Amino acid sequence: MSGQGQVAYSKERLSRARLAVAVVFCVHGAVAGSFATRVPWIQEHADVSAGMLGLALAFPAVGASLAMPLAGWVSHRFGARTALRGLLALWTLALTLPSLAPNMVTLCAALFVYGATSGMADVAMNALGVEVENRLEKSIMSGLHGMWSAGALLGSAGGTVAAHLGADARLHHALAAAVLTVAGLVVCQGVLDLRSTPEEEPPPRFALPPRSALLIGAVGFCAVFAEGASLDWSAVYLKDVLDSSAGLAAACTTGFTLTMAVARFAGDKVVDRFGAVRTVRVGGACAALGGLLVVTAPHAALAMTGFALLGLGIAVVVPLAFAAAGRSGPNPSQAIAGVATITYTSSLIAPSAIGALADATSLVASFGLVTVLACGLMAFAGVMRTNGRPAAGTAAPEAAPAERKG
Repeated sequence: MSGQGQVAYSKERLSRARLAVAVVFCVHGAVAGSFATRVPWIQEHADVSAGMLGLALAFPAVGASLAMPLAGWVSHRFGARTALRGLLALWTLALTLPSLAPNMVTLCAALFVYGATSGMADVAMNALGVEVENRLEKSIMSGLHGMWSAGALLGSAGGTVAAHLGADARLHHALAAAVLTVAGLVVCQGVLDLRSTPEEEPPPRFALPPRSALLIGAVGFCAVFAEGASLDWSAVYLKDVLDSSAGLAAACTTGFTLTMAVARFAGDKVVDRFGAVRTVRVGGACAALGGLLVVTAPHAALAMTGFALLGLGIAVVVPLAFAAAGRSGPNPSQAIAGVATITYTSSLIAPSAIGALADATSLVASFGLVTVLACGLMAFAGVMRTNGRPAAGTAAPEAAPAERKG
């Protein structure tokens, strides 16, 4: 990051900016939660099988991966505040698209746009979060990601109510998009107005993981795979495998996001007390137990408990993976970017892999794979050995732009 033209802000102003970014993370998460709980409705409306749904659910990650580099150019061209305001609005409005899709082709197109806008908004808000963290000189990224989970919880809770009432997802998502768009536009006024200097080069569009980051990235891969599988397929699992009601199936996703949120907010204190390696190892055991409960559950309550344990076990793994990557070699930025590339690959293949395996065998077998990957967290936890907390500014691979003069 260029240090030219930086403006010194008071602690009060930085605290307000921190709060604004936290609410942005919450809004972003609320969109994801609102979508996830209505996946069974969208599947039925588009008339697609589990395997076809799995393929369609890969398109958000494809869209995100292709569009994320554009976020840097948008921020460079318009400034971080204006870019975030526009990109966040595109993301909240994109919530309306999947429920409108009447078939597989339109569903894939809608999910591509949904993912592209999500990825660009994600880059913009993480860059601002890192900049605030640097200026406060203390870690805040774990709490920001906790706010994302809290937003996902709020969105999934609203989706649970809508599903329980039998509401049309098109109406539900239109109302949710309107509320979240207004909230995002308002709160973006409070973020720092950062601008790149004219001579600043844009960040590299792709970073190959250095050798030192491969095992760390593999641990992150396991956690993100389990997260994506649970978020996208938990409601479908309860509905199709255990013949649960739409409302109860949606509530399962809510329980998963709840445990993720609680664990992320408590994560820093837990890691300070027990260390990163022990936290990941115990988390992996918790996630593996959750996966085992899911695949052996004879009724919905036990499966919901299993999904909750999965969320609890994997919640802090990715932030710790970024922290470990930043200490794994001579080029921390490249290592962090490499780990991010691996975790995005996991989010890309998880939904389609679960769907393809479900078509070939069953959803139960699909979550058997999730359980095996959770065991990988225990096996490779030693690569996460750090001092326990991510250093300020290493929570995300994107470099924040320089502050505007004046």
